[in-house]
Amino acid sequence: MPQAEERNLETIPVGPLGIIALESHRILGEKINAHLIEWRKKRSNTHPGSLERKSNSYLINTSVPRFGSGEAKGVIKESVRGDDLYILVDVCNYSITYHLCQNINHMSPDDHFQDLKRIIAAVGGKARRITVIMPYLYESRQHKRTRRESLDCALALKELVRMGVDNIITFDAHDPRVQNAIPLKGFETVQPVYQFIKGLFRAVPDLHIDKNTMMVISPDEGGMSRAIYMANVLGLDMGMFYKRRDYARIINGMNPIVAHEFLGADVEGKDMIIIDDMISSGTSVLEVAAQLKERKAGRIFICSTFGLFTNGLNVFDKAYNDGLFDYVLTTNLVYQTPDLLGKPYYINCDLSKYIAYIIDTLNHDASISNLLSPIERINNFLEKHS
Repeated sequence: MPQAEERNLETIPVGPLGIIALESHRILGEKINAHLIEWRKKRSNTHPGSLERKSNSYLINTSVPRFGSGEAKGVIKESVRGDDLYILVDVCNYSITYHLCQNINHMSPDDHFQDLKRIIAAVGGKARRITVIMPYLYESRQHKRTRRESLDCALALKELVRMGVDNIITFDAHDPRVQNAIPLKGFETVQPVYQFIKGLFRAVPDLHIDKNTMMVISPDEGGMSRAIYMANVLGLDMGMFYKRRDYARIINGMNPIVAHEFLGADVEGKDMIIIDDMISSGTSVLEVAAQLKERKAGRIFICSTFGLFTNGLNVFDKAYNDGLFDYVLTTNLVYQTPDLLGKPYYINCDLSKYIAYIIDTLNHDASISNLLSPIERINNFLEKHS
């Protein structure tokens, strides 16, 4: 990333910057806030007329208290009139609990989405602009209709827009075409490829990126565009696994996978980068790694934007001990358990600085095109490590 003082942010901010980090993304919000405070202190002399909040922090004090019945309300504890607001929420943070009739409930994505709407409702239309930063897009796995079923993601986006949200920023959307539900509002889906590349070199400093010794692998046909982008940026060949499913049965809401069929060149002796948008249970990506090992692949690096690990980490521990993969890289865009952070095979890719750059740029109403497609920064990084 370029240094903050090198960036062209000569425009006047849209309004005083305000960041609302819901409890689900409090830690990430604090990191983003620290970056913004540092950068803007350096620019304070060159931009004396900039609109800034009176406090030393851009984080706005909010809460979502709950009644004994489990119902809740959003409370904003300071003025946000005229602010350019950025609301952070992690709908996958199941670590947060609340009491419901003397029982302890873990918050579900539905609970987090309701809290987001409560905070937007508490703003009451007083903000100059509202941008929702929802790294894992709520209900993004239910993005299309194949039978008589609900279109939850499209409904959620429409509801946010109706409440006054101007822009929605997400990361690695399961299907970016869902933005067609809100064609007149801003919708950006960001790829963390640059952070994955830095994470790979942090894990393996002697990594050699060459098309003769490395390949990018898509674990299914749905993630082809993601793998193609990374392969083109790195100048590598790519391969794909096709999921053969049993459409006569439905297990856990999905048709079970019968087999993974590989399409691509010979992988023998080559390092593999398996890239996907999310690790849910992990069964699929580990089966892909096992098949690559059967084909005598070299080192295997699993990169996924969202590490949900819904079935725990035991299956990854076993696969790692069996030599099926070398490292797993995911981001801090969703909740990470202390157990995951302590694993020897896990590499955490921090996106706080990247999001801070996006917020800083948007607040000055400048273009974020170079942030959404960081090819120049990737090339500079690879040149420095070649």
